[in-house]
Amino acid sequence: MTNEADVVVGTVGRAHGLRGEVTVRVHSDFAQERFAPGSVVHAGGVGGARLEVASSRWQGDVLVVAFRGYADRSRAETLRGTRLWARVEAGQDAEGDFHDAALAGLQVRVGDAVVGRIASIVHNPAQDLLVVDTPAGEQLVPFVTALVPVVDLAGGYVEVVDLPGLFEPGPNQEA
Repeated sequence: MTNEADVVVGTVGRAHGLRGEVTVRVHSDFAQERFAPGSVVHAGGVGGARLEVASSRWQGDVLVVAFRGYADRSRAETLRGTRLWARVEAGQDAEGDFHDAALAGLQVRVGDAVVGRIASIVHNPAQDLLVVDTPAGEQLVPFVTALVPVVDLAGGYVEVVDLPGLFEPGPNQEA
């Protein structure tokens, strides 16, 4: 496992005003840090175009950002729909807050049995879901402490409670 991971921190929305500002849909718990003046994000991936934040401000619940070199509305509009990436320290930010890149690929265990591997994470407003590749196909597991009490990044696994039906084939799946 590496110490750094590339993560999506936002998606550019429409141009805002005439001075090259854009709205940004934030995908990070650290918007103040990620979009502070002078910070750098990358368009379309960490190897993509380097965008330096000139200014940022909240207008209600919308983040409005200006990037250096995008001084007018038509130039800013070219960024619309662009996913913004940053390189961050992989692992855990705070208690119970993990980066997707740190979780992807971890074994999923129920007791001593390995039932699959984490393929990805789905972020929903209510709770995140672990997408687990199992021999029976993909299974979704709510990523809450009650169901996933152990996340051991160093050991390379998560432990899921033994809940009947969680990893058993459903009526439309073969056994």
